[in-house]
Amino acid sequence: MTKSVSAGEHIRASSSSWPRRYAVVGLFSLATVLCYADRVSISVAIIPLARDRGYDAAAQGLVLSAFFWGYIWPQLGGGWVADRFGGRRVLASGVATWSLATLLTPAASAAFVLLLAARVLLGLGEAVNFPAIHSIAARWTRAGERSRVISLNFSGMYLGTVLALLASPPIIVALGWPSLFYLSGSLGVIWVAIWLLCVSDTPEQSRSVTREELETILADRPEAPLAGAMPWKAMLREKAVWAIVLAHFCSNFGFNILLLWLPTYLDRTFGVPLARIGAYALVPWVATFFASNGAGWLADWMRWRGVRVGTVRKTLQSASFLGGAAALLALPAASTPWSAIALVTVSAAFNGVGLAAYGVNHLDIGPRYAGVLMGLSNTIAAVPGIVGVAAAGFILKGTGSFAAVFYAIAAVYLLGMAGYAAWASGEVKLR
Repeated sequence: MTKSVSAGEHIRASSSSWPRRYAVVGLFSLATVLCYADRVSISVAIIPLARDRGYDAAAQGLVLSAFFWGYIWPQLGGGWVADRFGGRRVLASGVATWSLATLLTPAASAAFVLLLAARVLLGLGEAVNFPAIHSIAARWTRAGERSRVISLNFSGMYLGTVLALLASPPIIVALGWPSLFYLSGSLGVIWVAIWLLCVSDTPEQSRSVTREELETILADRPEAPLAGAMPWKAMLREKAVWAIVLAHFCSNFGFNILLLWLPTYLDRTFGVPLARIGAYALVPWVATFFASNGAGWLADWMRWRGVRVGTVRKTLQSASFLGGAAALLALPAASTPWSAIALVTVSAAFNGVGLAAYGVNHLDIGPRYAGVLMGLSNTIAAVPGIVGVAAAGFILKGTGSFAAVFYAIAAVYLLGMAGYAAWASGEVKLR
């Protein structure tokens, strides 16, 4: 463990300037905002696109789920490269790839197979986002602030979703749906340039970090840089790892279905017009943005008060799944768009609370391997994006109702609650 500063002349003397690590956190959180804005825009654009091309619900489900065919593969490799060599270029390459896929989507829509290929490419790029960011956060942040940092980054999912749902309908109505992809893809290209110019892999390499801030980070960073062989066997045998994987899987099962099918649910069930769908559909994700950040602050406060890390994680995760399931079980009885949105909002907000539990837990049990652990859990958590999102389309086609979909999500949440409570830990398990 390195406690002293052995940096070169580039380390600046102490100053009262804003800590550099907060700028790094802000930039990688912005990448997550862009990540989800690019991912979610199709959930609104698919409505006019499907009508133009004559796609039924099953075909729409395949388009929405094709993203995950690419998303599932690079996670472990991206996490390993980020842990071993640094996450800066890994994250930049991911944003560049998904921005290219976004820009190509309008042209690819000329043929169904090309549209699927563009969505797969989008998934390949976005796959490295969270593993790279977890690895960067392990190097740049203090243990006592990581619940807030990771929750802030994860909340970018909801902010990106809100922005996409808010901006997509008027852009589509005014300019046509292709313009939506040109605008969002261009923002990603700009982000890559800023990131590569302003951020280094570690605070030790940064010319903008003060000596005081560097000493603060190193004094609270017990993990050494990754070296030697990866402890794959120990990782795969550790129950605490599988607690994270299970919770991540179950959380994503509900999140991805609600995220991608909510506009269609409002359209088919209540006849909400396209121009108003964004106003309804963004409400759950605004609430979840605040819920996830609030949970991060609560988790760090509980730790500061002396509550054991494992207890913090299990308490928040149990509340997350139980509250989310209860709201979904009541959802089929909703008779108006706003009553339905109220229940979806409660469920989504509770699900967001879990980001301060399983979402941070990788850094608790194996901070040296945070990128790989996130890659592992996010790989398996991508499966419900493939299976669940597509299955929802076939269930809808067969039953004509979303009720069975909501009940399935609730059952999965309760399974995740039981497994995480039994296996999770807040102690370092992988050294």
